[in-house]
Amino acid sequence: MPPRFPHAHTGGLAGRPEDAAERPHRPLPSGRIRPAAALTAAGVLTGAGLAMAAGAGRPALAVAAPLAATVWAYDLALKHTPAGPAAMAAARGLDLLLGAAATGGGTRAALPSAALLGGHTLAVTAVSRRETTGGSVLAPLAALATTGVLARLVTHRPARLPAGRRAAAAPGLPGSTAAPSPAAEALTVALGAAYAATAARPYFHAALNPSPPLTQRAVGGGIRATIPLQAALAARSGASATSLLVAALAPAGRLFARRAAMRRVSIT
Repeated sequence: MPPRFPHAHTGGLAGRPEDAAERPHRPLPSGRIRPAAALTAAGVLTGAGLAMAAGAGRPALAVAAPLAATVWAYDLALKHTPAGPAAMAAARGLDLLLGAAATGGGTRAALPSAALLGGHTLAVTAVSRRETTGGSVLAPLAALATTGVLARLVTHRPARLPAGRRAAAAPGLPGSTAAPSPAAEALTVALGAAYAATAARPYFHAALNPSPPLTQRAVGGGIRATIPLQAALAARSGASATSLLVAALAPAGRLFARRAAMRRVSIT
């Protein structure tokens, strides 16, 4: 997994009126954190992220700058517009590309993985726009279809070039690298199946009954499915040990989600 860009999420500032009415337990509407403190922390962390990217080299900074701009644009302007899901997807994709640039792997080879992660994020964000009101059948259905397509793409092994052409292929292009081992392929398939299972079931339930509780579960399932998806992407690239470490975070994600749900029940 690539290192993450340490930006602060400022969406709580832009969405304070909505959170006060629909999510009063969150830190800002509940008064646990002052708006000025949140804004200061967001600015400081964004600056720190850009400084760290600059320390990793110009390629990393070239990705970090548009990433930071996308995050702030989403949080302060685009979140509640039709461009919101696309902006969130772009931020997730740029985040992955930043890791590739910072570690010297190059962004070209990471573009397919960034596109897959962005597609998943787009689907989850589209569903989340109706999580407090419900009533949308199209969004979870589209997310369900997207999950199936992404699971197929993640586990699909690109066709390799013939030996003569493979030697002349440009670095980073499909077929220019060695074929993954059978164990790595099996791990990718298993993690891809775990991704599909985690996301598909709550999406299906929300499509059958688009009530706020089931829509919220669909959003939660989509967020948790990001872990096996990223683990599958790591396995697909040949980093089996890293993929297993990422996959090990899934139980913790379920535990934290359960505890958060219990807190919401106790507050309300």
